[in-house]
Amino acid sequence: MKLRTSIILSSMMFLQYYVWGSWYVTMGTFMTKILGATGIQIGAAYSALAIATMISPFFVGMIADRFFAAQKVMGVLHLIGAFLLLMASRVSSNSTFYWVIMLYSLAYMPTIALSNSVAFRQMTDPGKQFPVVRVFGTVGWVISGFMIALFGIEQTPNTFLMAAIVSAALGLYSFFLPDTPPLAATKTTTAKSVMGIDAFVLFRDKPYLIFFIAAVFVCIPLSFYFGFANLYLNQSGMQNAAGKMVMGQISEALFILAIPFLFNRIGVKNMVLIGMTAWLLRYLCFAFGDMGPNVWMLYAGIILHGVCYDFFFVTGYMYTEKKSNERIKSASQGLFTFVTYGLGMFIGTWFSGFTTSYYTVNGAYQWKSIWMIPAYIAVAVLICFIFFFKEKRNIEIAK
Repeated sequence: MKLRTSIILSSMMFLQYYVWGSWYVTMGTFMTKILGATGIQIGAAYSALAIATMISPFFVGMIADRFFAAQKVMGVLHLIGAFLLLMASRVSSNSTFYWVIMLYSLAYMPTIALSNSVAFRQMTDPGKQFPVVRVFGTVGWVISGFMIALFGIEQTPNTFLMAAIVSAALGLYSFFLPDTPPLAATKTTTAKSVMGIDAFVLFRDKPYLIFFIAAVFVCIPLSFYFGFANLYLNQSGMQNAAGKMVMGQISEALFILAIPFLFNRIGVKNMVLIGMTAWLLRYLCFAFGDMGPNVWMLYAGIILHGVCYDFFFVTGYMYTEKKSNERIKSASQGLFTFVTYGLGMFIGTWFSGFTTSYYTVNGAYQWKSIWMIPAYIAVAVLICFIFFFKEKRNIEIAK
């Protein structure tokens, strides 16, 4: 792959995730301060992205990827997204905001797969070249947090306005990306393959079935973090919380470098156990941390994001890859994404919303009680995983 192409694709990834990071982290804070939202309403808004995750594979796999050039579809969707983000910055009711975010999520989530498709189709060695390009997406997310802190817009509608401007820029930029024509002539896509049903054979393998169930339940603690961590840190008195939360993305980028090395050295079970233990420690830090003597616990909870995410979800994708034969590799990755970021996050966002509303007294969130709930869930999943997950050191491919 030429250097010029690498720069173009890296810029695309930077903008792609800059847009997402601009509004997603602070949405709960915005909804509370500007819209007076309850925990249930915040959870519902975050569930929109989970719903879009379940729907977008059909759009990409059965329509966009078969009939239209990927970069042109990306351009149109990001321009539509820019308009919807602008609307999100101006609405004043929770019900209207929910539907705007739902429509935006339906426009944005397909662009994740489309941007990956554009990148992969230009690469001569995706295994080596894609991580180098994709890391700029994490950089984009980090920089968006720094910009929110620099402009002082964390608790204002301007986070959506900033996202809208960058989305419009990416929409126009997409039309100048390398041409990525449809693959209709070379592949057949069905609803069955898009949903990953071909990969159900993996469930005959008990270790993978245990892991898969654990992955769904771990999405509940994940939802608490994405939906309410920024709001919690702001209400705890942390200044520029969004800017400080990028330490979680930085740790994610650093720890991901260790995953391939550790995966083969300590095995999948120990990797996942480290990740689950990190989930428990994070929420204990949030439950007992404060802006006084225990402020270090708040920062520890943020930094642990890299271990929480990488050692479970990145390891999960690698484990799924190892368990799958050539016939079902694509379907198995699609299934893992569909059920975790789709179904799992849908359950998690609603559960976290109801939990925060339940632990609200006179309009004030009882944060210690709230954070103990995902801690309990992490403990339960951890214990079950220790006793029931028994994978061989040399992972066997599912038949």
